Amino acid sequence: MKVFKIATYNVNSLRSRLHIVLPWLMSNKPDVLCMQETKVEDREFPAAAFNDAGYQVIFRGEKKYNGVAIASLASPEKIFTGFQDGGPLDEDRLIGGIFGGMNVVNTYVPQGRDRESQHFIYKLEWFRRFRRFLETRFTPGVPLVWCGDLNVAPEAIDVHNPKRLLGHVCFNPDVWKAFEEVKHWGLVDVFRKHHPGKTDEYTFFDYRVPRSVERRLGWRVDHILATKSLAKQSTGCSIDMVPRLADKPSDHTIVIAEFHLKSLNVKR
Repeated sequence: MKVFKIATYNVNSLRSRLHIVLPWLMSNKPDVLCMQETKVEDREFPAAAFNDAGYQVIFRGEKKYNGVAIASLASPEKIFTGFQDGGPLDEDRLIGGIFGGMNVVNTYVPQGRDRESQHFIYKLEWFRRFRRFLETRFTPGVPLVWCGDLNVAPEAIDVHNPKRLLGHVCFNPDVWKAFEEVKHWGLVDVFRKHHPGKTDEYTFFDYRVPRSVERRLGWRVDHILATKSLAKQSTGCSIDMVPRLADKPSDHTIVIAEFHLKSLNVKR
């Protein structure tokens, strides 16, 4: 039986978080770490630091904004970036491939800024494009993990104050519907599979809120989802708060899931 560990982390500027990312990799040894908001151009990406830690890394990014990367113990068997549907490529928001027989898709979904803005409309359309992306490239029967900063808190228990926060671009019916439509393709929220109804479990704590971590004023917007047959083989999923409590942390922290695999039937 093969054990497969995957984690996701919005690093909020990778080069500023290497002091957290590299020791975490060495201590936890995931097969795959998906990173978002790397904020570094490809020519300046610190790939050598990952190689020295025993990891391969693929990436797409730009200076100051967005950026996605995947570090893996095994060399990727296939790589893809961005949408190929005639719209904006968004290569700095979507990257993936096959790693050790596992299909992995890493995304940094647009935040949306304001519900009355074009940015929010683009966010909703991004979810629709992603659903079509899945339909085009995969079938729900394959072993596939979708993870990243998805900028959606799906349930009331995923935010610290649902009454006050209702209507936010990451916590409102329009976003819930868009997210659910993607899930209906055939995906399971792995964290909720193992922690149904559990409250006070968050992945994002705003820098601007004083003592947000200590006061548990957070959001669960970083997720690991898996196709249904793969989710059945998951043995755990947890939120690691250690990175958020480190010196000079990201405003997000790491989510990690583990799968005990009987077999992999890999298809694209």
